[in-house]
Amino acid sequence: MNSSDLIAIDMHTHAEVSCRQEPDSYWEPYERAASHYFKVDKRPTIAETIDYYRERKIGFVMFTVDSEFQIGNRRIPNDEIADAARENADIMIGFASIDPHKGIMGAREARDLIEQGVVKGFKFHPTCQGFFPNDRLAYKLYEVIAEYHLPAIFHTGHSGIGTGMRGGGGLRLKYSQPIHLDDVAVDFPDMKIILAHPSWPWTDEALSIALHKPNVYIDLSGWLPKYFPPQIIQYGNGPLKSKMLFGSDFPLITPDRWIEQFKAVGFKPEVHDLILKQNAINVLGLK
Repeated sequence: MNSSDLIAIDMHTHAEVSCRQEPDSYWEPYERAASHYFKVDKRPTIAETIDYYRERKIGFVMFTVDSEFQIGNRRIPNDEIADAARENADIMIGFASIDPHKGIMGAREARDLIEQGVVKGFKFHPTCQGFFPNDRLAYKLYEVIAEYHLPAIFHTGHSGIGTGMRGGGGLRLKYSQPIHLDDVAVDFPDMKIILAHPSWPWTDEALSIALHKPNVYIDLSGWLPKYFPPQIIQYGNGPLKSKMLFGSDFPLITPDRWIEQFKAVGFKPEVHDLILKQNAINVLGLK
């Protein structure tokens, strides 16, 4: 990936429709609820997503979410993401997702994926995966990620997944409170930790942790910028201007819409390129 050819790097896009396996009907109620929450209909395939971003000259990080333990739906294989990233390295970076409940087998999978040379980071969704990020069950997996100095994205705050479903679809928001990642940042200082989303209703916790811990960043995905809590813009213009990252949450939010609003909500012009691209270059180790 030649970052100088790109107008931005989207740190948060989802692989939701596999090109290799049929959709899992067990996931359908959660997808329907999320579609209602975000007011979207179409879910593109991985190949369609790649074409979409290449047309716009926006680099992107893509991942699936392995929620086989908590929700029970069959995951999109990490190998499919890795193969797509290998074949489209000019525009795409692949992150893997491994349910921490898989223990040593999960750590083995992580090492195998990393050593293939394509996977450049990992994605965790504590609410969908049913674990506290500082639970020791995840530490074997973190040890592998930290050994290779790779970043890990953690969903934080409210989740559109399960919103409106009876009992929230069995999903618990408490797992995604940012403060649990403060322990992880202390215990794994060589792992770059990205707090995904503005972390509402715990926004101030996320800002505090990112301010306090050098290895913690925030991606601004999952919310349209016009709805950002004001302190996000305040800190993005000030002490966290090098810690905030552009992320859309595609296909739930499009990068076109996100970037248009981002430029109009009060971020200073001098931080636009930092947030849209330069900070991601630093986190991902790009040139």
